[in-house]
Amino acid sequence: MNWVEYFLFQIYPYFCLGIFVIGCWARFDRSQFSWRAESSEFLERRTLKWASNCFHVGVLGLMMGHAAGLLTPPQLTEALGLSAHAHQLLAVGAGSIFAFFAAIGGGGLIYRRLFNARVKATGRPTDLFILVFVYTQLWLGILGLPHSMMHSDGSTMEILGQWCRGVLIFRPDLANLLKPIPWIYKLHLVTGMTLFLLTPFTRLVHVISAPIWYIFRPGWQIVRQNRHVANDET
Repeated sequence: MNWVEYFLFQIYPYFCLGIFVIGCWARFDRSQFSWRAESSEFLERRTLKWASNCFHVGVLGLMMGHAAGLLTPPQLTEALGLSAHAHQLLAVGAGSIFAFFAAIGGGGLIYRRLFNARVKATGRPTDLFILVFVYTQLWLGILGLPHSMMHSDGSTMEILGQWCRGVLIFRPDLANLLKPIPWIYKLHLVTGMTLFLLTPFTRLVHVISAPIWYIFRPGWQIVRQNRHVANDET
């Protein structure tokens, strides 16, 4: 393993995770009002409605699929009667579906930020940057699908999963396992780790809050008057 791969797969993961934890804590502690999705729905709603829904369904599905596929020990999947071959086919099939939704929705969101005058005028450069970065990460994963289909024995997924679990248990020496992995997967890993590095400084922090209740919210807002304040002002 050369020094570049040594840094990227044995040091860089902990650098990204350290910045992620410390940066998110510092932002929440010092600037809680910036901890939000910063929706631009009131500026343009038609494109946002379908694009955002497709993008979030796809990305969240991919996130959960990656977590389940890479962090689950192979002993557990085998105990459930799922072979490495079947595991990889399941991952490719489900991942392709979610990737399709994310690609369609992400394309719509990027188009909206570039060509809608109101959204473009009020948006920040980091909003477009992080959207394009996530979209690039998505396509790196899509470009790796042909290799997954041609090598469906599950060996590549097992190596990637073993490395991910090794990082979490502080065994970065397992990075030596990545030597036979194609470059497209290695690039996908690096950009994925970089997302953790960028999260504290962008709107991605709202993902951590996981406001599941937001899905079931009513379509209106309830406003209550503070009578004590109103009486004092009169």
